[in-house]
Amino acid sequence: MSTVTIVSMALMGILLFLLGANVTRHRAMRGGGNQAPTDPADPLLIAVRAHGNAAEYIPTMIVLLLVCSTLSDSWLVGALAVAALVVRTLHALGMLTSKSLASHGPLRDIGALGTYAVGITIGVTAIATI
Repeated sequence: MSTVTIVSMALMGILLFLLGANVTRHRAMRGGGNQAPTDPADPLLIAVRAHGNAAEYIPTMIVLLLVCSTLSDSWLVGALAVAALVVRTLHALGMLTSKSLASHGPLRDIGALGTYAVGITIGVTAIATI
């Protein structure tokens, strides 16, 4: 497994934990207030959804990258790992800088579309390397 792949996977894991820490920070700032907001402009809800979305995709991407790395030493696996890190970071930044979950911006949209494209490509690569 290449160093690039390992570092990319580790950074995605760190991103997930940082997003979780951000949720904790928002909950602490809120104190005893509403811990389950529904307003799409509420900073706590935005933080929760940014973390939740990352938790939905990052683990699967990491597992697929591990499978690909086990089956192949191709440079493509490293490139896909970097691409996965980039699109997940863009998506998180796009969500966290949004004034509301009801609105979309270029970072969030590129991150979402990139997640689908890279994730599907990693999955196809895992199958193709069997």
